[in-house]
Amino acid sequence: MVARDWEWDETLYADSAPHYAVGRMPYPLSLADAVRKELGLDGRGRLLDVGCGPGSLTLLLAPMFEAAIGVDADRGMIVQASRRAGETNATNVQWRQLRAEDLPADLGTFRVVTFAQSFHWMDQALVARRVRGMLDPSGAWVHVGATTHRGVPGDDPLPHPRPPWDRIDELVAGYLGPVRRAGQSLLPTGTRAGEEEIMRQAGFTGPTRIEVGGNRIVERGVDDIVSAVFSLSSSTPHLFAAELPTFEADLRRLLTQTSDSGRFSERTREIAVVVWRP
Repeated sequence: MVARDWEWDETLYADSAPHYAVGRMPYPLSLADAVRKELGLDGRGRLLDVGCGPGSLTLLLAPMFEAAIGVDADRGMIVQASRRAGETNATNVQWRQLRAEDLPADLGTFRVVTFAQSFHWMDQALVARRVRGMLDPSGAWVHVGATTHRGVPGDDPLPHPRPPWDRIDELVAGYLGPVRRAGQSLLPTGTRAGEEEIMRQAGFTGPTRIEVGGNRIVERGVDDIVSAVFSLSSSTPHLFAAELPTFEADLRRLLTQTSDSGRFSERTREIAVVVWRP
């Protein structure tokens, strides 16, 4: 369970938004295909992506709907999402800076509501009840669980060295301490668990489970790995305070010592798609 004294605060992802889009590996197209097939999407209805971050999932799925709305509590994430939407000419997407706990916020009803790597930060029971009331009777809640900042460990040969994640973790702990940070608080035992019980108590049925997208080999550079570290709530830039330049220099030194070319390879992890019905 999450630490009892942990509460949401606006610094959770402060300064990480510019790094998120660079340091997180993109979702594969097969994720969109799997969601389309499972839900029978045909271009109709609306999508709501809750905790949308810089819009990675929102923009992937938006073409399958008449309209989409991405909401996130962090202003920087909304700024990045809007920028990326403009770059990809995604004209059917709107963005709102909004905490999930403040839903429904007069947004209306939706065919699909998605959560990607975000639900564990919320008041889950409250959000589940409110989102259920925002779904069309034949709609669906889609939870996307993925680790996109780093690949799977292994010793099989790849085109380039793997990032030294164990040593990166040690370096972060050397600056920030051994207990995981989260905004102004600590998470000694991790984030919330027990999602299935919460969903059933809120009146959802299911779930249906799908796995997609694993075992791709992705090439990454030093900047990508640095941004991956800074994209995490446990090592977002503001946590390092005055030591940020020194930490980043140490991190870059470690990476260039690991790979002379500055290039790395990783195998992607499978993405879990969990579908609940209201």
